[in-house]
Amino acid sequence: MTDTDHNNSNFDAPAELARSLGNPHRLALLELLAQGERPVDRLAELSGLSVANTSQHLQQLRRSGFVQTRREGKYIFYRLGDGPVLPLLTALRHYSEYHALEIQNLVADSRHQRDRLEAISRQELLTRMEDHSITLLDVRPEDEYAHGHLPGALNIPLGDLEKRLSELPQGQEVIAYCRGPYCVLSVDAVKALKAKGIKARLMEGGFPEWKAAGLKVEAKPRR
Repeated sequence: MTDTDHNNSNFDAPAELARSLGNPHRLALLELLAQGERPVDRLAELSGLSVANTSQHLQQLRRSGFVQTRREGKYIFYRLGDGPVLPLLTALRHYSEYHALEIQNLVADSRHQRDRLEAISRQELLTRMEDHSITLLDVRPEDEYAHGHLPGALNIPLGDLEKRLSELPQGQEVIAYCRGPYCVLSVDAVKALKAKGIKARLMEGGFPEWKAAGLKVEAKPRR
């Protein structure tokens, strides 16, 4: 074996993993699983794929270790695999944004909106959570909240926020969060709360980043 052959063989495994990710539907499924584990039919519904197609993509991801499964009765639930899957997805997204002008413009617009709204740092948030001086508001859909959320967070999906304002404790600052740095649900929530005269800020990042940092999360008990 030549030195060149030896060097090339070092990239066989990474190349195989890259091939497993070389499909936009698989990346979309991984992003959905970053919110929490789900059965195949729910993943198919959220991704707009057929159940059969979704299952095929998940099997490919499972063979590469990007997802894991557990069985509950007749249902199989999928979740992200062990290891730095979420940082890898983030790195891929960042690199694609670097090259794709359309995505860059979208991200720039999102950041522009965020720049106009004050965000709370993770360290300050942890301190404020300890002294119970803020209300954490999770504006994701209920099923995503059920799979995992910040400790003590109140779940009010963005579409229900205006009619459920009375559920927010009076006199406390509201810290809103959603799916991540490119999710505008929390941006819209903070703008809506401020318009009602309620003190509100964004949380830096979102639930996947919080979870990836090894910080405590809660989940609704399974029935």
